[in-house]
Amino acid sequence: MADGPRPDGGADNPGGGDLKRAAARAPGTRAVKPRHAASLVVWRQGSGEPEILMGMRHAKHKFMPSVLVFPGGRVDRADHGVKVASELRAETEAMLRHRAPPSLARALGVAAVRELFEETGLILGERKGTRLLADLSALDYLCRAVTPSSRAMRFNARFLLAPAERLAGEIGGSGELEKLDWYPLSKARSSELAAITYKILAEFAEWVAMPPNARATRPMICFRGMDNRTIDA
Repeated sequence: MADGPRPDGGADNPGGGDLKRAAARAPGTRAVKPRHAASLVVWRQGSGEPEILMGMRHAKHKFMPSVLVFPGGRVDRADHGVKVASELRAETEAMLRHRAPPSLARALGVAAVRELFEETGLILGERKGTRLLADLSALDYLCRAVTPSSRAMRFNARFLLAPAERLAGEIGGSGELEKLDWYPLSKARSSELAAITYKILAEFAEWVAMPPNARATRPMICFRGMDNRTIDA
């Protein structure tokens, strides 16, 4: 993705009062339409608690500098219709299609895997020449968040999950995220975060504590506005 404001686990998807650095919509102007985006919560079981792959946005970023985020970004046109290593599992596809047509649901998964590779150097899938073939079957659905209408830039962001054991490669990436590492859940939650990132971590904590066979029955959650956690009916 080109340089510029980008969505992630909260940096460009404002959700709380600590996001005063995000540009507000000019008075008297219409609310902008949210852009579709996807973020990926990659996790592994640590010695005492889950660990999540996160990185720090560069201090020079226009939006949300120096906060810890998940890899992620907006859906590009090229994410539609590309070949993949495996398709979405039925339950994940159904959740993504709840508020998106089939082509967009698939593109959201592709975008999450692509952004993971671009920002961290890690591969969820396989490389064939210059092409990245995404392993969409590794993805689970966590929740959705829509940037408040008071912001000048808005995103309709889906948060997906993937287990670390499905990854290949070494942590590197484009340099957009600094201090890329595996953060224990408790350390991540006590770090400098955008409000929505903290909320997504809380959703993840609830999800990972559930028996694996019960996760697919968890209610779909959407964050709208500042603190509005709702069932995504």
